[in-house]
Amino acid sequence: MRLRLPVERPTEPPTGYKIAHPVLSQDGTRAGFTGVSLGGALPYGVLADASCVYGRRHRSPARRCDCGFHCVHGRAAAEALRCTAEHRDTVLLEVSVLGAYIRFERGFRYARQRVRTATAGPCGCGAGAVAFADAGWGRRGWWALAPACAGCVRGRTSVSLAGFARLAGAGLRVVAGGPAQAVRPAGTAAESAAAGELGLPELTAEAALLQARLDWFQTQLARFGEAGAGGPEQV
Repeated sequence: MRLRLPVERPTEPPTGYKIAHPVLSQDGTRAGFTGVSLGGALPYGVLADASCVYGRRHRSPARRCDCGFHCVHGRAAAEALRCTAEHRDTVLLEVSVLGAYIRFERGFRYARQRVRTATAGPCGCGAGAVAFADAGWGRRGWWALAPACAGCVRGRTSVSLAGFARLAGAGLRVVAGGPAQAVRPAGTAAESAAAGELGLPELTAEAALLQARLDWFQTQLARFGEAGAGGPEQV
């Protein structure tokens, strides 16, 4: 006799938590995430369906396979995963568990998910993040990103938190770690301000990011100016 797990019929999708790396497409038109374990080579969007990472022709999550999306029940358990060195640059995701799922003691393995909120930790220097910037690695066609403050963005490939939410779409919220600063999916700062969608924290973060980029460009221009001044005189 084989014991069967009880069938659950929730009135609303369960909530889970996980960590992931934010990613930006090479052409800068799409944003998403990539996992830290199984399936980490396959970036996914805000609303995504799982597939077997071993190429088997079955629906995820299969009982005799470990494919499918994974998450834990509690926020604290997911945040604890970010203490390790290799996971410091990840973001904390709050997800809705959709479709078929298998419940375990610590979490779910499931077929479909919607990422509702992404919480960015501090920049590597310890300051609050205002953007996601090139992390120095990636997947084919995707830049891996890491939380960055205005001073550390400089000339790196980057996207503001609001810009990332806009590119990811599907109602994603991006939150800066520390004092919660929710960034609504929006267009440019000017468009969002005109529509009345951004508050003071979001506008301040956008302004800080623009100022950091301006400072970097001014530094580069100054270097070119010094090089030109030191060249041979023209008659």
